[in-house]
Amino acid sequence: MISHLEKKITLRYLKTRKKDGFLNIISIFSFIGISLGVAVLIIVMSVMNGFRSELINKIVGFNAHVTVKPYDNPINTKNLKDNNLKNISNNLIFTNSGESVLINKDFTKGLVLRGYEVNDFKKLKIVKQKNFKGDKDSLINNNISIGKELSFDLNLNIGDKIMIMSPMGVQTIVGNLPKQQTFIVNSIYDSGVAEFDQNIAFININTLENFFNLDADDRSLEIYLKNPTDIEKLKKTIQTVFNEEFVYSWSDLNSSLFSALKVERNVMFIILSLIIIVAAFNIISGLTILVKNKTRDIAILKSIGVLNKSIVKIFFLVGVTIGTTATFFGIFLGVMFSLYIENLRSFLSTVFDITLFPEEIYFLSKMPSEINLNSIIIISISSIFITILVSIFPAIKASKLDPVKSLKYE
Repeated sequence: MISHLEKKITLRYLKTRKKDGFLNIISIFSFIGISLGVAVLIIVMSVMNGFRSELINKIVGFNAHVTVKPYDNPINTKNLKDNNLKNISNNLIFTNSGESVLINKDFTKGLVLRGYEVNDFKKLKIVKQKNFKGDKDSLINNNISIGKELSFDLNLNIGDKIMIMSPMGVQTIVGNLPKQQTFIVNSIYDSGVAEFDQNIAFININTLENFFNLDADDRSLEIYLKNPTDIEKLKKTIQTVFNEEFVYSWSDLNSSLFSALKVERNVMFIILSLIIIVAAFNIISGLTILVKNKTRDIAILKSIGVLNKSIVKIFFLVGVTIGTTATFFGIFLGVMFSLYIENLRSFLSTVFDITLFPEEIYFLSKMPSEINLNSIIIISISSIFITILVSIFPAIKASKLDPVKSLKYE
């Protein structure tokens, strides 16, 4: 427990007085240093969390959350009625795919074709978006849906024709030649990721299987989940349903990317935590000088019967109060900055005519920011814990002062 006397003396030592000029400067810099350290840490973590979420949304918005591929035998359609599968999924879509070569005048490039039934194609997230152009109901025969970036590269519009060549051969009188087929662009999608838009197109699944000489038994099952973020747990549930097939998720396909993001976020947390540690060590300097300046006061307190543990509490509370208030002020700054970081970016870009966040590099139209309560709690606890540690030594040193020696020359 903290007595009334201890509280009163602590508050008195925290008040600014002119004769403590240098001491006040150290206290102020300690406060500012910890506040800025906490604020910067929250801002960086929020931006990195936001970037990760945006990246996940774009990847998950284009690809299936979980894909089930058959080995030797086709996927058992009876498993689709499993209650566990129904509880966790929104859509179950059969698909097939193949790699081809697109030929347009003097330009050729590799193109991955994905096949869907007309009704299944309309269920895809990218088809439901406002920026989807064309007819959602006409993915039949030789119609094709291409990405926005590919349409720009080849100057293609809805209604234009493109030639696509399959690696599968067709027997002719002059020998075995690759299959070629003309497709009509009936729609243009925009996934938000240039790599997807440039390299993937959609056609009818029956047309695709005929084009690549594939069998309907080779079809894969795409599972779209209600909560795709909890992917590892849900993947295990799906593996129990399809125990004879190969099951993989969007996380498996992008494991190296998200592992790198996780490592980068952890490294940034450690590096920026050093700012708080350096600022917290200023508290040691401030409290040590405070102890020197208050040597006479400490001696008087001891001579009137104040216990050593009370002296420890007083100077310990001074350090902890500075650190704790600085931490909460830093949280306020960090949260407010994170909430309005896009407004600030737009303002700086307009005023100074500079590009702080190139859209063509990050595939994002605005600076992402996602405030995570757990991150704020961890940062707060870490900052206060560091403050507590650095406040202990000066407080103990103050309690060990000899009142006789301190008052000898007074």
